Amino acid sequence: MGKVIVGDIELGEGAPLFLIAGPCVIEDETRCLDVAVSVREIANRLNVPFIFKASYDKANRSSITSFRGPGIEAGLKILSRIKEELGIPVTSDVHSPGQVERAAELLDVIQVPAFLSRQTDLLLAAGKTGKVVNIKKGQFIAPWDMVHAVEKVRSTGNDRVVLTERGSSFGYNNLVSDMRSIPVMKRTGCPVVFDATHSVQLPGAAGGRSGGERDMVSTLAL
Repeated sequence: MGKVIVGDIELGEGAPLFLIAGPCVIEDETRCLDVAVSVREIANRLNVPFIFKASYDKANRSSITSFRGPGIEAGLKILSRIKEELGIPVTSDVHSPGQVERAAELLDVIQVPAFLSRQTDLLLAAGKTGKVVNIKKGQFIAPWDMVHAVEKVRSTGNDRVVLTERGSSFGYNNLVSDMRSIPVMKRTGCPVVFDATHSVQLPGAAGGRSGGERDMVSTLAL
């Protein structure tokens, strides 16, 4: 399996366990900085490489009234402080090809959301930046079919691809994690991340928003 480098962090077979963590969405600057500092302290103590993640925009919210985030400009400004002042690599979601070039000016890893993991133009735009591209497996996609998403990015000459498992649709308002998908996706030659928090999500289960079983996060992470 190929290695992928993010700053001074090596991802892939034989490399140390690493952590991607942070608020799902940027709520405000103070909260993001507080979380980044706290997680960095834990990661340093455990000697676990750490990449900070928070979305400047969650364009796939269930309801039109749901909070989406501060937007790309304000969000990248906050992520810039975390990257420059705290020395932590950062990642965030992109939702359209038009966002990619601006986001790539700052982000160390460009994340393609699960719902958009088949969007060819978005994958090509992300690949053309030359940045590491983390593709989250769609809840509706078989793990062996993620090779096609990988090939789209690699067609740009960029082989710095990471895949993330975040559960598969299991009837209405439910996900299940099939751990077989991890070795299956590793056959693409890409490092594979396991998203323990989104894997316990219950999509749309709370009416206009998603629910979840947070007490199961540690079980799946283990």
